[in-house]
Amino acid sequence: MDIQLAWLCLIFPFIGVLVTPLLARISTSVMNFGAVFFSFLAAVCALMLFPLLFSAESLPLESQLVWLHTPITVSFGVLVDPLSIIVANVVAVISFFIMVYCLGYMKGDPGIMRFWMLMNAFIGSMLLLVLANNLIIIFIGWKLVGLCSYGLIGFYYRDEKKYWIGGPEPYSFDTPSACGVKAFIVTSLGDMLMLGGILIMYFYAGTFNVLELYQTAPEWIPAMAATPGMIILVSILLIAGPVGKSAQFPLHEWLPEAMSGPGPVSALIHAATMVKSGVFLIARFIPIFYYGYWTAGVDEAMYFFLIVAWIGAITAFLAASQGLVALELKKILAYSTVSQIGYMMLALGVAGFSQDLLVKGYAAGTFHLMSHAMFKACLFLCAGTVIHAAHSIYINDMGALRKFLPYTWLFMGLATLSLIGVPPLPGFWSKEAVLLATLESQHMMLFLIVLVSVIFTAFYSTRYFGMMFHGRQSRHIKQELKKPHNHVHEGYFPQTFACGVLAAGIVIFGLMGMRVEYALYGLFETQLVQDLAHSTVLSVPSFDKTLIMVLSIGSVLIGVIPAYMFYIARKWDADAVYENSRAVQLVHAFLWNRWYINAFYNWFFVKGVMGAARAVAEKVEIAVDTAINRLTPSGVFGLSSISVWFDKKGIDGFLDGMAYHVQNSAGGTLSRLQNGRIQDYLALAVIIALLVCGIIWLS
Repeated sequence: MDIQLAWLCLIFPFIGVLVTPLLARISTSVMNFGAVFFSFLAAVCALMLFPLLFSAESLPLESQLVWLHTPITVSFGVLVDPLSIIVANVVAVISFFIMVYCLGYMKGDPGIMRFWMLMNAFIGSMLLLVLANNLIIIFIGWKLVGLCSYGLIGFYYRDEKKYWIGGPEPYSFDTPSACGVKAFIVTSLGDMLMLGGILIMYFYAGTFNVLELYQTAPEWIPAMAATPGMIILVSILLIAGPVGKSAQFPLHEWLPEAMSGPGPVSALIHAATMVKSGVFLIARFIPIFYYGYWTAGVDEAMYFFLIVAWIGAITAFLAASQGLVALELKKILAYSTVSQIGYMMLALGVAGFSQDLLVKGYAAGTFHLMSHAMFKACLFLCAGTVIHAAHSIYINDMGALRKFLPYTWLFMGLATLSLIGVPPLPGFWSKEAVLLATLESQHMMLFLIVLVSVIFTAFYSTRYFGMMFHGRQSRHIKQELKKPHNHVHEGYFPQTFACGVLAAGIVIFGLMGMRVEYALYGLFETQLVQDLAHSTVLSVPSFDKTLIMVLSIGSVLIGVIPAYMFYIARKWDADAVYENSRAVQLVHAFLWNRWYINAFYNWFFVKGVMGAARAVAEKVEIAVDTAINRLTPSGVFGLSSISVWFDKKGIDGFLDGMAYHVQNSAGGTLSRLQNGRIQDYLALAVIIALLVCGIIWLS
């Protein structure tokens, strides 16, 4: 029965996709509650898998049928192990509360049916990714997640000005449709590189099955290592997918623009699902490369862990620094997400630095994934309520909102304290586990980078919370209060209820923090010993954390105290500091422009590619013109005039016409993808997935 629960967990959201239009024919209310009900069923199934963690020796469980026999054998099945159970519960349970929140937030939206279909498709695709037993099905879920995110980020595809993000004036704005395309293109770049790594691994291993890859590692890893540089190449390719999907440096620039979607979409993408998929996949690959280095003795396998760890540390620092100066509320939380995902990547990376660190790093990364999903979902949902109430996306347009939004102040305050890392909330315990694993790796530069990131996190978290809820009312809020029938108040009951449940969960999870941490260590030690049956016995980790606790709390105070004086107590004047210091102005400009990385990408990849295309076209035109002139001298049978006609009408006309039609076709395709109806090929993909699941279930 347990394995059937895994099937049902991923099937129910897809059923919700197909049933939603039918329920809409009855009434909008029936459709709304029906869409949420299917996410509830998925959450229940995931929770029913949770007791299996208490009998980890019975795991893993696998159910599969052969999907393809030729030209290669590919199975379609589910894998239930500690990692998939934990991540499936994070995805399903938190997504359900986000769906409940949507009942209030999306009330009256004209595109509500499309919204419910995309949300359920997103949840189902993520569960397919997490529960799949082989890399091809994981990749299918991976791409479906990206496709759904495109539809949700660009949900307001008509690009009304009220949905623009960026700014404020005189800074530029971004439209929702452009943000959706940017996210889809950047993540797809990483996806295609990752697919290359999967196919190379299949060439040597002869299987896509996750458990078989673990079990046959003694045969295929030495064969791959026989080709110098091959394992390094595969490491880079496999890491590229998670780097893109989890918005890690250098493919991190899409995530701040993903804020163009509705508030619950930001919570879904940034807290429970999409950005966690990269962390999940890195964790899936760890046993392979750990075996390669520590048992098979392949030195190149260590590059996998080094790359992951350094990418995580750099991203944590870079994104946290950008959050120091941002004014858009959801963009600050987006930078925070990028930074916190960096913590998870860092922990998973250092897991391979020594045999003693495998369980510590693996458990720390997973623990932070769990705690971050809870408090970041609460933060984004509360942010949606605040933005609706204040009618602005900028924190400097808020101020003194505590008396208007007391529940949101409380819930968001708890989530913010967890983000900062204040004990005994879960963010403290999970962050401390990451710091401990990093310190014990003896890579002091990594540790110092992440410690500075902790200071930055404490500062920007206190800053945005103080500017929103404390201090004086902004001019914008005063104007909103003067408008007739326009009151600054809490959201609908489903919104407050969902935020309250998540806030309560943060407190409970924090009080259980130490127990959860110890349980994860024991659980993953059992799992990893089983996955690495050919490896050496893992040592039991120690838990001397006094030094880390002191450093962690000290770093938090270094960040919180000045932010409190600037933005809550208002005893220091941030504007005066800015105006009187040229150095502060230069640093502010550097951080405000996101280290100029986004500007460089736009200049190099967008304008650069367009310029290169024009240059190539001009060279081709000159070459063709020269060749025709040599073959058709002037005045001979009037061929010169014919050559001019052929050049202008034939070559230019053909190339320009082709470019025009390709551009229009591409534009038409993109516009059809956002035409107010569920995307045609998304519907087709979902139907195919459901048919496959149905055939497997019936058989």
